[in-house]
Amino acid sequence: MPHTLDADAVRTWCGLALDALGRARADIDAINVYPVADGDTGTNLYLTVESAARAVDAAFDGHAASPAASRPTLADVVRAMAHGALIGAQGNSGTILAQLLRGMADVLADGPAQGSPDADEADGLRLSLRRAADLAYLAVAHPVEGTVLTVAVAAAEGAERATGDAATVARAAYEGARTALQATPGQLDVLARAGVVDAGGYGLVTVLGGLAEALSGEAPAALGPVRSHGDGLTRDALAPAGTHGQDPAGCPADSAADGGPAFEVIYLLEAGDMAVAALRERLDALGDSLVIVGGDGLWNVHVHVDDAGAAVEAGIQAGRPYRIRITHFDGAAARKAGADGPDRPGPAVVLPDQHGAKGPKGGPRAERTGRAVVAVVPGDGLAALCAEAGATAVATRPGEPPGSGELVDAVRRAGAREVVLLPNDTELRHTAAAAAAQARAEGVRVAVIPTRSAVQGIAALAVHEPGRSFDEDVVAMTSAAGATRYAELAVAERQSWTMAGVCQAGDVLGMIDGDVAVIGSELAATAETVLDRMLASGGEMVTLVLGAGLPDEVAERLERHVREGHFAVDTVVYHGGQPTAPLIIGIE
Repeated sequence: MPHTLDADAVRTWCGLALDALGRARADIDAINVYPVADGDTGTNLYLTVESAARAVDAAFDGHAASPAASRPTLADVVRAMAHGALIGAQGNSGTILAQLLRGMADVLADGPAQGSPDADEADGLRLSLRRAADLAYLAVAHPVEGTVLTVAVAAAEGAERATGDAATVARAAYEGARTALQATPGQLDVLARAGVVDAGGYGLVTVLGGLAEALSGEAPAALGPVRSHGDGLTRDALAPAGTHGQDPAGCPADSAADGGPAFEVIYLLEAGDMAVAALRERLDALGDSLVIVGGDGLWNVHVHVDDAGAAVEAGIQAGRPYRIRITHFDGAAARKAGADGPDRPGPAVVLPDQHGAKGPKGGPRAERTGRAVVAVVPGDGLAALCAEAGATAVATRPGEPPGSGELVDAVRRAGAREVVLLPNDTELRHTAAAAAAQARAEGVRVAVIPTRSAVQGIAALAVHEPGRSFDEDVVAMTSAAGATRYAELAVAERQSWTMAGVCQAGDVLGMIDGDVAVIGSELAATAETVLDRMLASGGEMVTLVLGAGLPDEVAERLERHVREGHFAVDTVVYHGGQPTAPLIIGIE
């Protein structure tokens, strides 16, 4: 049954799109060959839509928690969706998708004009899809046909040709995008050589399918073939990433990025329009795949460069960059290290030795023995704690997560034939997986335990036992990490929607398992509330990791709170020294 294009429909759309991307993520990753064959487009799109969906849920929760207990309007929800996508955009395709959603929000937030409501909804959807495509083209420094941009235009054109209600328009947009996606191999040589459709376009069609289903109540027609097999295209031919030393699409590794920049740089930026225009020119001269999206003073910047520092410096000159993420494109970085000499940063070039094993260029690989743990940690105190436990620590810098090259270097420094890698951050799981794949190619047996917080890493490290078999050790460490819930205390930088309602700049946020669960005005009191909530479901051990500058009195107050309010629960305190989160909490 057709559904009105309202706030509830947008919430449903986000949920359907997220579910569909979750199912298609691996397929989309597997055909990712442009602009860089790094096999993460599906994951990046999923994370972008996940951020948008969370923002929409927060908009509903915020209105429900208000004194009037009101419901959000369509304008409230589409703006939340666009903002969530903007701040959570990942990768090239995720950044473009965020701009597409912003373009739709610009139109839909204006509300209906006079006349028939059904006609107004349909016209608004047509206009929003056209605005989305236009804005996306403006955001990309050098638009290329045969990509998600082409698919977005086809969606707008399909919608403009359709007559009927909003559900009919949404289905027409989906069909237009689906048809355009199948034609992308004929528009872009790298897709034709790999025999795949554009991964970003595939993701957009998936998102539009969610919109069509949300408005019509019926799932749209199947997507269709996405990969060459014989004389046609098929979904069944999708090969797992990394098969036979090839990229996810079956092409030689890094073929699409051969000779391209070594780093992907992404950051959020607070800056004015004029400063962003100048930034666009400067970054365009530094690299490629430049996409800058956003507006109203907040932007998401994405670029591929050889000089990551220069890209960040350009952002500093334009305004205030934060949430800076710098990622190595390993193959490109390795080539540049070999070309520019040993003084240039980057992982060593790996060449086969006489026996088929691999070692760093310039000499035989040192003999590896025993087992080691490599842990990513956010502070000097935690790094020292890991070192005392015999682990190799990789200290992170605020806003600068380590690239896979840094993790590979840490694995090499460990000098072990078996390594357990603890990323201790949800956003590092793909980086850690890439580092593990590189280390395995060099003959190291590596297991990545998907720890999402430093306290989970501490729990895993506490049960590490080199004397037992590798598999048994990994299982024990994984079990200990999985049995540890985690929380962080942070201070809000600005007013925003959260899962717990609207927060103001300066509010203390209590985040449990990655989601904001408590908003308070004072850190210790907020931490007590977080502890009570977490311990309500049980727990035997509380771990408190104090951030840089947090006084011991706070830890003493929290220890006393646990002792007096929760029988037989022990507390241990570490001075982590992390500069970002004032307090990290673990419950085992």
